[in-house]
Amino acid sequence: MKDADSSHVAQAGPGTGIPYEGDGHETTEPPAGSLFGPGSQFHRFFNDPRWALAVVRATVLEAAHPQIGAALADNSSFVVHPWRRLNNTLVSLQRMFGADEEVRRREAARLNRMHARLSGTDARNQPYDAMDPEVRAWVVATLFESSVTMCRLSGQPLEQEAMERLYAEFQAFLAALGDRAGHLPPTLPEFWQYYDRMVAEELQSTEALRIILYRLFEHLPAPPLFAGMPTVWAAGRALAGPVIGTVTVASLPEVFRRRAGLPEVPGAQTLMQGAYMAARLARALPDNWLQADNVVGLLNLSPDGDGPWAETLTTLRDRTKRAGALFRLISPVPPQPRATDGPDGDESRRGARAFFTDVLDQTGDGSLDWPDLAAMARELCSRLDLDEPEETRLYDAFAAWWRELQAALDTDGDGRVSEEEYVAAAPSLAGPALIRVAETLFDATDANGDQFIDADEYRALFRRGFGRSVLDAEGRYSRSAFVRDFLSFMSGRQRSTPYDPLLSDA
Repeated sequence: MKDADSSHVAQAGPGTGIPYEGDGHETTEPPAGSLFGPGSQFHRFFNDPRWALAVVRATVLEAAHPQIGAALADNSSFVVHPWRRLNNTLVSLQRMFGADEEVRRREAARLNRMHARLSGTDARNQPYDAMDPEVRAWVVATLFESSVTMCRLSGQPLEQEAMERLYAEFQAFLAALGDRAGHLPPTLPEFWQYYDRMVAEELQSTEALRIILYRLFEHLPAPPLFAGMPTVWAAGRALAGPVIGTVTVASLPEVFRRRAGLPEVPGAQTLMQGAYMAARLARALPDNWLQADNVVGLLNLSPDGDGPWAETLTTLRDRTKRAGALFRLISPVPPQPRATDGPDGDESRRGARAFFTDVLDQTGDGSLDWPDLAAMARELCSRLDLDEPEETRLYDAFAAWWRELQAALDTDGDGRVSEEEYVAAAPSLAGPALIRVAETLFDATDANGDQFIDADEYRALFRRGFGRSVLDAEGRYSRSAFVRDFLSFMSGRQRSTPYDPLLSDA
């Protein structure tokens, strides 16, 4: 399964000329004839605009596999946090296909640890396991096949030699994860037989597939860049969402479209061809416009950040808000109920509901259970690029907090915490287990162990510079201040803090 949630693009290193942060060595050149590194077929695709369409298509084909679909539905935060998922997946692929063998080894170990935590049973009591080698082989197969298909649909089919080279690279990627040879067919002709059989016999119209096609595209949350401009984002999404969905469905194998009952939209094939041809023509844009790192970095810009574009973004957003206010003046909307109207009028309850939706319900299924807290731990471990045993300590701390929450809030005994159960008890959530989460996170962030978080450590966790409010008289972030602020945020008592984007950014 592709990375669920990893770390930020600034850490990507391999293939970008930037060392992998924290590994203590320089990026090495790939050996002659290596299937990885800047000279690989994969790297020629990575910044190709067409590959965005290919990755979306591959994700849909992954989700159609029963085991992958079940794992995504139960554990992934891709519906609520799709931009975070995109960012993390790109970083993981860069590391795995980069030039540095040590970086690849560490990333493979991290992916294996993450996937080992993703197992269970689906709604029909069928088991799933993200470490199943056949499942992992299908993920790699979808990426390879969708890359080949993007070239064909855009009018530039791969030559046989290039196709075989690309297939060898994806086989090497699977081998780097530790999976033995044989889970992907050894030759390209055998691969196409395997792929056709999987499409015709194994793929299903899973819940995850339907969520991606009919919920994610049409209700895609705004990335940080557009978070303060809901009208602008909603207008663009209303046009782009259905188009992306239609193009993706039209590009899927016809035999699967029939079996899954996916709609045949008039003109869809023409629209799909136009989209792939437009992406092909976009390759003529300046190189720095096409760098995946630059595009994702732009989408992740936030006006409360401290990057070079933050001031410009803040000014642009303020002007957009003023324009929106003028529009509302000339087109007044009906008066909204006051905050005190109705049973939800109490401000603390309203805040608790918002916190439950924005932060705690990471998977977006309307309830709080272990996969939500596991998604938080996964994101934090990835941001800090933790190895064992620090990663396990943080997961264990979140697991203990889940047990504490379940014992305190799960009043009906169904194994999860509903929004109503949470809202009823929200003021009493800062128990010993949450304190332990805060302390463990501080220890993981405090890389040099001096009991203070310095500017570099702060940026690794929060992806932005220090805010004045967190610093003591000596300009440092102390353990006591960190724990206090984390508890205030995670218990829902204080918002508009640096912790908000840590776990609530889309």
